[in-house]
Amino acid sequence: MSDLPIEILFIDDQIVVINKPSGLRTLPDGFHPELAHVRFLLEPNFGRLWIVHRLDKETSGVLLLARSEAAHRSLNNQFASREIKKEYHAICSGSPNLDEWEIDLPLRINGDRNHRTIVDFENGKPAATSITVRNRSTSGYGLLSARPRTGYTHQIRAHLAACGLPIVGDPEYFAKLNSAMMTKLQVVRPNQPFNANRLGLHAYNISFFHPVTHKECLLQAPYPDDFSLLLNQLNLKGAG
Repeated sequence: MSDLPIEILFIDDQIVVINKPSGLRTLPDGFHPELAHVRFLLEPNFGRLWIVHRLDKETSGVLLLARSEAAHRSLNNQFASREIKKEYHAICSGSPNLDEWEIDLPLRINGDRNHRTIVDFENGKPAATSITVRNRSTSGYGLLSARPRTGYTHQIRAHLAACGLPIVGDPEYFAKLNSAMMTKLQVVRPNQPFNANRLGLHAYNISFFHPVTHKECLLQAPYPDDFSLLLNQLNLKGAG
């Protein structure tokens, strides 16, 4: 297992928890199924695996997989009942005045011609994300902790952009300048633009109940080198 390009955070006969690198797909590409993805790389070593949840291709961090149908069913039920909790760390373009706040903005998946998730007060579904500022730089960038309380595609990216705090390196979601949330948060824009070579979003930890022992598990994914490099370049201090 030492030659795997994926860090294994935990493994037993029911689950595998990995630290997914940025740039690796969780699921096969519909147009190019030959491209590498998580199961393609792991199954030769661990046998049949079931995907429990997804991370965007460019998002790194903790990803939970099941090794049996029963474990998959148990974990899916926990996701459906919102028992599973996740924390992401996001490097954002902008610095808010508040240290903590709740984003309660309804979202609609595939809401525009670019298939993005958009804030839609008429047709969107309730979506909530809790935000805590971990660090700020003098140049107008921030490291935020995001804890989604719902689980929609691109929820964190869409919610932060709606606050005027887009994630660095995000080619799809941009700041909603002069939005009500941006005004409320008194967001300070960066002194100068920064071009990141990856999305500044990392799934930092996950908590769930083991599908067999039912003990609560909390697993944390260390920052990969490319995420730590972004922090250093922007003079931001990450997790200890």
